[in-house]
Amino acid sequence: MTTKPLSKPEITELTSGLNKLARNLWWTWNQEAQELFQELSPRGWQNLYHNAVAILHEVSDYELGVRLQAPDFAERVRRVLAAFKQYMEEKETWAAKNAPQLKDRPVAYFSAEFGFHETLPIAAGGLGILAGDHAKSASDLGLPFVGISLFYREGYFQQAINQENWQTEYYTLLHPENLPIEPVLDARGQPLVCKVRIALNDVYFQAWRVNVGRNPVILLDTNRPENEQHYRDLTLRVYGGDSTTRIMQEILLGVGGVRLLRTLGYQPSTFHMNEGHAAFLTLELTREKVAKGKSFADAFARTKEECLFTTHTPVEAGHDRFSSDLVNYAANKFTTQLKISHQELMGLGRVNPENADEPFCMTVLALKCTRAANGVSELHGEVSREMWQCLYPGTPVDKVPIGHITNGIHLLGWMKGPVRRFWRRKLSKDWETSGDTETTRFWNSTTGRNWESVINSSEFWQRVADPTFISDEEIWALRYRLRRELVEFSRRRLLLQGQNLSQGSFIMFDHFLNPDALTIGFARRFATYKRAPLIFQQFEKIVRLCNDTKRPIQFIFAGKAHPRDDEGKKFIQQIIHLSKYSDLKGYLFFIENYDVHVARQMVSGCDVWLNNPRRPLEASGTSGQKTSVHGCLNLSILDGWWREGYDGTNGFAIGDDTHPASIEEQDSLDSSNLFSALTEEVIPCFFDRDAGGVPREWIKKIRRAMVTLAPEYSTWRMVQDYTNKFYTKF
Repeated sequence: MTTKPLSKPEITELTSGLNKLARNLWWTWNQEAQELFQELSPRGWQNLYHNAVAILHEVSDYELGVRLQAPDFAERVRRVLAAFKQYMEEKETWAAKNAPQLKDRPVAYFSAEFGFHETLPIAAGGLGILAGDHAKSASDLGLPFVGISLFYREGYFQQAINQENWQTEYYTLLHPENLPIEPVLDARGQPLVCKVRIALNDVYFQAWRVNVGRNPVILLDTNRPENEQHYRDLTLRVYGGDSTTRIMQEILLGVGGVRLLRTLGYQPSTFHMNEGHAAFLTLELTREKVAKGKSFADAFARTKEECLFTTHTPVEAGHDRFSSDLVNYAANKFTTQLKISHQELMGLGRVNPENADEPFCMTVLALKCTRAANGVSELHGEVSREMWQCLYPGTPVDKVPIGHITNGIHLLGWMKGPVRRFWRRKLSKDWETSGDTETTRFWNSTTGRNWESVINSSEFWQRVADPTFISDEEIWALRYRLRRELVEFSRRRLLLQGQNLSQGSFIMFDHFLNPDALTIGFARRFATYKRAPLIFQQFEKIVRLCNDTKRPIQFIFAGKAHPRDDEGKKFIQQIIHLSKYSDLKGYLFFIENYDVHVARQMVSGCDVWLNNPRRPLEASGTSGQKTSVHGCLNLSILDGWWREGYDGTNGFAIGDDTHPASIEEQDSLDSSNLFSALTEEVIPCFFDRDAGGVPREWIKKIRRAMVTLAPEYSTWRMVQDYTNKFYTKF
């Protein structure tokens, strides 16, 4: 039977729909949408950082029209566009039911970085990834939300390793026309331009909108012809430059962000500061009230009721501090606008306002001008209360007004494609073919039969404990597929890295890594407190483990050190040196240029996720939260989120819920405990196979991790906590 060709209006409608979809990051957590763009140009998809906008530039309008004449492809496009339309227009969301008071008064979420996808590399690490996941779940929940950040036109650095195994950095220019962003326009259709006073100049900025499902995240950009070059470069790089650049970036973020929101007509109910970088927004909100006739004291008190602050930093050195001279230079306009002296302004950022030698601290400003503050795990809340008790003299530590909401991750955004398909197939098959099952009843009770609701629900993950829903063999087969995909991905990346070597140094890259080996992964920012090389303190013992052909193990490492962190770079150098020139060659591998894509491969393909920070310096850590839906188990210090998540059955702990005060003693003890956990628990459990070759006890732990961790350590739960505890309390 011949299928009727699509008419020109039908092709135009589908083409327009795909272009609109490409500029909404919803496609980054919808597998069917990604497969459409990938099918249009498989090589382009691989080489263009999985960028839907760039793919549509790669494919001509004529080719796209011809491809749409294939009935199967056109029908899949229709289904995806219909799902996108349903998602965008859904009215009966969680927030509509549970936070109706926010309907016309959204949450304004300020963060110096947002990590969404490898397509848009404007985040340096976990803080930005957390912000991006927060925005995605706010959309899924239907929460009225607008994000504010900066558009860094060179993004975060790209990593290369030189012949001395030393990290080097280079930057690539981001072209907005090839990114999933749109210019914010005024009523005449021209770029909307606002200005903010920085030092002695008015600095002009435009804005770009990132459509994150139902909500926008707006990025400020000073690359305008009206500005001098050094002001144009304020938004050049993530955390680029010196302290002067940093304070100017933070004035732009906080003050400029509020002014842009007002220009666009937003009247937020809450201004949520994700770390202290945005704390100058409190002064701009106060200035608005002073300009309307309020006294500074009254205006500051009223501003306090509008603001929420989340701290992520349990290390003193991690809080931005600026000298009196620098504040006077960059932010002198505040004194006249707020009708206060320079010393009074400095006092807002000092623990002791009378101490003229104390610098201005952005965290202190944020804590002084917020109605609520929180850390990002239970232990981090305790550490933060101790750290900032000095701001609340006479208050017992446990009464210091800093609570906690433990971080999570956006499940669908981090789920690798095969895993999304696996879980959806398991659920839909049971739902579609069974008459009256628990899944049917659960699915029917879910608002709009919404996939996001189902996959984030504890009820769904409880089903994983049932072997009639999913067998051990199915889980083990999934694990083998994911490990194989990581092995082959790593071989490709290692081959590209090896092309910089001399001709005689080439190796048979297709023989790198063993698909049958216990694969241990470590991938994160190479801050020294994360102690990347800790496991290799037991070097000779680790070598003997790797040489055991009956119980093979291997390690894959990845991560970047901050460009100015030479100690972190030394850790990278040490690990790469071991991988090339020691007895660990062939068992230890380092993947260069860590990004969201590399992270997604590793959290899905590794069997064990290694995390050994120096406790209690890991405020939360979220990389290990991305593993449970893939069947990877955590092996971690009881710090951050793992201290709450670990229950003895769902992974492995390094040591107990204590730590020595001495750094040297802690490092020695943790190294010993790590090796003991690896040899006495992890390796025996992984290689204990039944007659059919299935590690039943290992899979029991995988099931427990899925049941206990997947729904609890998600931003679906986290954003609900923020909403119930803070957002609706204005």
